[in-house]
Amino acid sequence: MTAARQRLGRRAEDLVAAALARDGAQIVAANARPAGVRGEIDLIVLEGTTLVFVEVKARRAVSARGPESPLLAVDRRKQMRLRRLAATWLREAGERAPRRRGIRFDVVGLRLDGAGRVVDWDHVRGAF
Repeated sequence: MTAARQRLGRRAEDLVAAALARDGAQIVAANARPAGVRGEIDLIVLEGTTLVFVEVKARRAVSARGPESPLLAVDRRKQMRLRRLAATWLREAGERAPRRRGIRFDVVGLRLDGAGRVVDWDHVRGAF
């Protein structure tokens, strides 16, 4: 992954985390990498009594690369990986994990312009 793509991804994750926090969510972890499973969980937040694992996908507004919507990049394979990551994270966290009544997987897709401003924002709660 190029440095520019990494910067775009981190910028998008920061924007999403800030928006969720403004809406009252508690940020539990960012860029969590549980042991033994390849990949990372972009954000883990607590919304009320629901623990939410959030996948953030970002694209440049002028980019022709990838699917039409950043949301479409979260295919079945990516969903299964996120579920494995979440299960592993919960096992590792054990008693340190926030008390919760439910778990949810959200996907947030962003398109950013050249200055890093949000052009398009889609948040799908309970995406899978």
